[in-house]
Amino acid sequence: MKKIEGYRIVLTADRTLMSEYNGGIFLGFGACVPKGLIPDWLYFSIFCPSVDVNDDGSVKHAPYGTRKIEAALLENGFKREEVIVAHPEHLEKIIGPNTKVVGITENDPLGIGPATSTFTQLFNKEAYMAIKFKELLNNPAIKKYKPKIIVGGAGAWQLEDKEIRERLGIDCVVIGEGEKVVSSIFEKALNNEPLPEVVYGEAVPENDIPLIKEPTIDGIVEIARGCGRGCDFCVPNLQQYRCFPIEKILKEVEVNLRAGRNPLLHAEDVLRYKAKGLELNKEAVINLFKEVKNYPGVNSVGISHFALSSVASAPDLIEEISNIVESGKNRYWLSGQTGIETGSPRLIKDHMIGKCKPFKPEDWPQVVVDAFEILSKNSWVPCATLILGLPGENEKDIDLTIDLVEELKVFKSLIVPLFFVSEGRLKNKSESFNIEKMMSKHFELFLKCWEHNLEWGEILINEYPTTRRRGKGYLLRAIFSYGIKQSKRLIHICKKDYEYNLLAMIDDFRKRKMSAAPLPLRIAQKLPFLK
Repeated sequence: MKKIEGYRIVLTADRTLMSEYNGGIFLGFGACVPKGLIPDWLYFSIFCPSVDVNDDGSVKHAPYGTRKIEAALLENGFKREEVIVAHPEHLEKIIGPNTKVVGITENDPLGIGPATSTFTQLFNKEAYMAIKFKELLNNPAIKKYKPKIIVGGAGAWQLEDKEIRERLGIDCVVIGEGEKVVSSIFEKALNNEPLPEVVYGEAVPENDIPLIKEPTIDGIVEIARGCGRGCDFCVPNLQQYRCFPIEKILKEVEVNLRAGRNPLLHAEDVLRYKAKGLELNKEAVINLFKEVKNYPGVNSVGISHFALSSVASAPDLIEEISNIVESGKNRYWLSGQTGIETGSPRLIKDHMIGKCKPFKPEDWPQVVVDAFEILSKNSWVPCATLILGLPGENEKDIDLTIDLVEELKVFKSLIVPLFFVSEGRLKNKSESFNIEKMMSKHFELFLKCWEHNLEWGEILINEYPTTRRRGKGYLLRAIFSYGIKQSKRLIHICKKDYEYNLLAMIDDFRKRKMSAAPLPLRIAQKLPFLK
């Protein structure tokens, strides 16, 4: 057997991030799912299948943030033969006595982000992402050769506490943008020099951000960084807003096309590309979509995020983009994440006044409705978030949000209620929300959101490109359909037998007085050959 000497620098991420989610990037929310609700074999084969792995243990597609760090190292003097982006389950092929440092990209290492904490508290179980992060840190090859461990990514803020880092065996955490600081940190690791425990990466000028060298998961290409709307709880708003020139964007599109991936344009709000402050630059946005869609080899264009206030302020722009990408043709629709957060103008004014601009806080509920209507007319499907437990929230605020959700019932969409997590400017100033703090109105709002999602979910699963395919697509469609029926059953039980008291119902579930899992799934969980 050939002795493994190891790459000097190994970049990786936990197993839940090393997936293209069967071509459906928004199925990546499955990383927030608590372990134990469905069998592991089902989760990792259907919802979170692995990216393709090369013979040497490297991955063919990787998280965008990992690719940016790889590019930064290669452009700052590190050699290709000493840097590898590895699959977390193939580290035994990659880590050896020569390995000096392992860099890990993480979105939610402790499982305390808004989406994850909401579901883990409801089901009283640990999320897959947090479990797989700990498994990665405890990998036998890492334990044996003891390389320095550097962690960065969107969830790095969770590791700022010294006690947590020491318990997990992490040497250095990079919070914020990493391209400008990682080369010096990795150089120290290679020279066996002491590493700084916490590094706060500064905003990197757009011209200094390196281009990716290898393809990203689901063809993600960044078009802008930062936001600038100033929501109190949102970390991206602490970053300087920058847009990248089309020439750079197209070069990254080309990298992904060579690997068979159509582009998915990423920004906090793709509609604000080249914006002048918060005033949309329609001409620049239209030009961006035309250039990308008309690039040789591009068949489709996806987006990651957009703001409802941008949509409401520019219905003609939404129509033009839809014409360019052919949204609505052959049941194809454009989808992206967006934030409703609340139906209360008071909370908008207190915590996120920039979110509604160019409109006023008192206009916010109507802005949301108008935006959803515009999106619906143009075959866009928003995946929207609500925040439960914003500081100062009262029953009147929740009633206003319930009223807003009722108005949105007619629009094809998803509305996901999440617990408030104390981040951004509110960190250490307000307590994060949890299930024990939920009022009866919160339960009502929570269930109304999921009733909305389940009703539209039956339509969406039959239209979503991933579930329209044969094979795994058919299986996904069958699983989702069955899950929707069972979820409707549970909501009916909660309303009828518990009068919306979700906490009481969960308590009975934890005490095994009832089961949330349907009988076939409970049987599948016990079959030894499926474990």
